[in-house]
Amino acid sequence: MRTEPATYEPGAVLYDTAAARVGEYRGRSGARLMLRPLGGGREWEAEPAALRPATDRERLGASLRAANDRTLATPPAPGGWERPPLPVPGCDACAWLADRREAARAAFDHSAVTDANVLLRQHQRKEHE
Repeated sequence: MRTEPATYEPGAVLYDTAAARVGEYRGRSGARLMLRPLGGGREWEAEPAALRPATDRERLGASLRAANDRTLATPPAPGGWERPPLPVPGCDACAWLADRREAARAAFDHSAVTDANVLLRQHQRKEHE
């Protein structure tokens, strides 16, 4: 008994077991199906027998990888990724905030590092400009 291969709607998210990749179904190319990575990129051909609908976990993983790739490929906006402020020499408040920032950095407390940077910038605008 012969079974018909599954038919998929364009846009269906499939897992290619032969390539171990998740892709979006784009169409047919002869007997093979065309898939494209979820974040975009070069299409590839897959045998219909090697395809199945992607699980939620596979779909989420592929979507996260695509989002991370887009983020890393996008240059920062003006004003983004600024250098941390430097303490003004001789200012006790600047030195205290810089020490607080370094202690937070050593403890891997990124939120406290950001807080210290914000407070140091505010202090410098108020007292040193």
